[in-house]
Amino acid sequence: MKIAVIGANGQLGSDLVAAFSANGDAVCELTHAGIEISDLPSVSHALEEIQPQMIVNTAAMHHVENCEGEPEKAFHVNALGPRNLAIVARDLDAALMHVSTDYVFDGSKGSPYIEQDNPQPLSAYGITKLAGEHFVRATTSRHFVIRTSGLYGKSPCRAKGGLNFIELMLKLAKERGEVSVVDDEVVTPTSTAELARQMVRLSRSDCYGLYHATAEGSCSWHEFAREIFAVTDTPVRLKVAAPGAFPAKVARPKYSVLENRALKSRGLNSFRSWQDALHEYLGNRLKTPSPQIYT
Repeated sequence: MKIAVIGANGQLGSDLVAAFSANGDAVCELTHAGIEISDLPSVSHALEEIQPQMIVNTAAMHHVENCEGEPEKAFHVNALGPRNLAIVARDLDAALMHVSTDYVFDGSKGSPYIEQDNPQPLSAYGITKLAGEHFVRATTSRHFVIRTSGLYGKSPCRAKGGLNFIELMLKLAKERGEVSVVDDEVVTPTSTAELARQMVRLSRSDCYGLYHATAEGSCSWHEFAREIFAVTDTPVRLKVAAPGAFPAKVARPKYSVLENRALKSRGLNSFRSWQDALHEYLGNRLKTPSPQIYT
């Protein structure tokens, strides 16, 4: 299959390029230099030249604080961008796989969110990402909208200063010997390598629609850090951060756990526990896992 991956040099995009390539697909890598998703002529020009059978979009304005300060820009990228991709995908008769976020929920449910739960975003980032989902779902029938959570991978995430949570914890432990982490935010840490493999598998189906796609289980950020240090035998004093120690400029959901109900109902879920994925990442930090072949 001919696949166009947008945001190919990003944290998730780089693993998607590797996963699709290992699966035998012809992958066309698109970065910001080659396509501006908020500009319809740019999207049309780039994708009409490639003529892909599937378009995979990982590009977004991810920085939550920047989205809050520049909501119009965030809307152009996170909402109108996916709309532009959906229009061109429909015109090219290509499927569109679009990555969204757990931040479309407010975190008040207290139990894992399923695809049928009502979104209630707390921030401009969440609102614009939700708008992008609606544009995709309303514009082209051949779509996969994928909500995920707590991503980490071997490639840098520019929106987070280049370090994922794991690398940041290991760096701080080495430099300071003591690390404080919040224990009142519950998430599902998800490996980009595992998510990429799941997306390859999903791309081989015609089960279009909305999906939650995260590792199995959940933990607080404090529990995640504790597991990181335990697996790596890192000597560090891990403390629970005091209330208000890291004040957020923008509201974030305190409970951000997604249940992969749609994947499971279709027999397509391939995620392992977050602990297993973390162990793989830590054991193979310089390697790329070999995806299965799906036909």
